[in-house]
Amino acid sequence: MSGSVAASGDADPLLLDRQVCFPLYAATNLINRLYGPILRPLGLTYPQYLVMLVLWEQQPQTVGALGARLYLDSGTLTPLLKRMEAAGYVTRSRDPEDERRVVIGLTSAGKVLREQAVHVPETIANGRTADGVEELRESVRSLVAILAEQNALK
Repeated sequence: MSGSVAASGDADPLLLDRQVCFPLYAATNLINRLYGPILRPLGLTYPQYLVMLVLWEQQPQTVGALGARLYLDSGTLTPLLKRMEAAGYVTRSRDPEDERRVVIGLTSAGKVLREQAVHVPETIANGRTADGVEELRESVRSLVAILAEQNALK
């Protein structure tokens, strides 16, 4: 290739296969494609599903708490929450103790949606053993912890 400089063989640090980021990027794209058809009948996108999972665990939540749990900034989360509010799944209100904070709660439709979403994890697992899924989940959690720590140092 004219104009490019490449290190030879496996020693090249810029080979796509040597990057940690690429398999994660590819996995994210594939996860979105896998969940899309399953979540579409529920009226949710994958990021909206993640918000609902957090709210089904505990609600209400502040936008800040949701963002911390999902590793999303408020600039990404706010439009997503506005769409979910328009769909009738969540409420958004100012915290009476601190008007700067926005509190997110579930509507009755958002609570009912949980019953309709119970099948999603089983559908995604598609017959895989619980042990294999758990092992993968723990490996990915460890990676997320490392990446979060690296981001906190910046």
